[in-house]
Order: sequence, then C-alpha cells, then structure tokens
Amino acid sequence: MRTDESRNLVLRYGSPRSQEFVADGADKHVRSKHNIINQPSQTSALRNEEENLMNDSKIFRWSGVCALAAVATFFIEFPFYFVRSVKFSSMAESYKFPEYAFRNGTNIMTCVLLDLFILGLFMIFSAGLRHLIRQAAAEREWLGTLFFGTGLVYVTLTLVADSLQAAQVIDALTVPGDPTIIRALMESSFLMYGSVALFLMAFLMAVSSYATMAGNALPKWSGVVGYVCGLACLAFVPSMFVRHIDILGFYNPAGLGPEAFASGFPLAVWMITVGILMIRKGKAIAPSIIAPQ
Repeated sequence: MRTDESRNLVLRYGSPRSQEFVADGADKHVRSKHNIINQPSQTSALRNEEENLMNDSKIFRWSGVCALAAVATFFIEFPFYFVRSVKFSSMAESYKFPEYAFRNGTNIMTCVLLDLFILGLFMIFSAGLRHLIRQAAAEREWLGTLFFGTGLVYVTLTLVADSLQAAQVIDALTVPGDPTIIRALMESSFLMYGSVALFLMAFLMAVSSYATMAGNALPKWSGVVGYVCGLACLAFVPSMFVRHIDILGFYNPAGLGPEAFASGFPLAVWMITVGILMIRKGKAIAPSIIAPQ
C-alpha cells in the first residue's frame, strides 16, 4: 500500500532528481531565449560600428585626395603668371595697365577659374581634417572648428581678390580701359594675395598642427612640418611695411616673395604631407566583424 502511494506521488510530482532536471532545463531554455533576443541587437551594434568606421575611412581618403588634387591644380596654374606679356615693374607705369589686362585677359581669367577649383578642393580637405581632429580627440573639437573657420575666411579672402583681378580684365575689355580704375583694383588685391593671406595660412597651419599633435590624429612630425611652413609664411607678412613697390622685386607688398612663392609653396608642402597621411590613415581603417556566439 505504501509502495503504491509513493509511486503515485512520483508520477504526479516527479522525483527530486527529475525536478532538478526539469528546473535546470527551464533555466537553460530561458537563457537561450534571452541570447536569441539579444543577438540581433549585438549584430546591429556591430554593423553600425562598421559603417561608422567605413564612413570615416572614406572621409579621410577623399579629403587627402582633394588636398593632393588642389596642389596639383596649383602647379598647373603657377606657370601662367610668368608667361604674361606687357611687363611692368613700377606702379607709376599705370598707362600700361589697360594693355596688360587686355592682352592677358584669357590668362588672368584662366587663373581665376583654376582658383575656384583649388578653393573648392581646399574646403573639402578642410572639412575632412576637422572631422579627423574631432574623431581623434573629442575635447579638441573646438580646434578643428577654429581651423575650419580660418580656412573659410582664407577662401573668402582669395575669392574677393580673384574677383578684383577679373574686374581688371572686364574694365580693359570695355574700351577704352581706365588706367586709374585698373590700378586701384590691382593695388586692392596686393595684400589679399600677400600679407593678409599669409597670416591666415600661418594661423590655420599652426592650429591644425597643434591639434593633430595634441590629439595624435597624425604623426607628430607632420605637425613640425606645419609649424615650419607656417613660419615661412609669417616671415613675409612684414613685407607690407616696405614702401618700395616693385612687382618684379622679391620682398615688398607686391613682390614675388609674398605674392608668388610664400603664398603658394609652404601651404602646398603642408597639404601634400597631410593629404598623403590622411589617405594612408583611411586605408589603415579595416574594421572586422566578429559574429556573436
């Protein structure tokens, strides 16, 4: 009788060992269900991380390519300044200005057009470098913004100077050209291409160099290159105090030093350096996805 009663209890409630087995199985079932629920969210997070890395990689590569393209366009444009006819060195020879602007109209307009492409590429490069600075150290985002803002001021200044240069051609093509107007337009652009632009170049290269060195966004030696190029630009800023204006001279407000060499080559060297490093940094980002177990 006792045996039949124990058998019924076992059939109804199960033995202690079977109860443990059932409880353990239920717990495993709950954990398995929890993992199945969490697995899609983990996969989605990994996918979002991979997409962010790939977006950063594209931004860095394209920014570097734009920097090199801008420099290449500058090297195409630079020789145009040395093949213009009707040479003059003194601003006192203003009677030659209408003929100068008329004969070199295509040359001048071509340089203005190439400047538009250079400045557009420069803005893309500046935006990409700002993004790099922010991604490397979020607390130094203000430096990236300062760099980008300075770059926009430089672009605006150069566009105004280009417009004044193009206006010389427009006046010369409206026969008869007025030497006084052309001289005023020419003199208005001297500091825009020279000392003022050089100060902005030096400032933006110094800011970006400090930001990239402090945040390890790029190798520290690239910051040294930026500082050296910035100092080269600063060396020609005081040329605006030289009272002798000689277009074919070297160190004066309209000389070849500030107007041609210092306003182009230091910035070009720095952009080549940073552009190549950004391309390499973009290629170095190779995200891998580990599937959740």
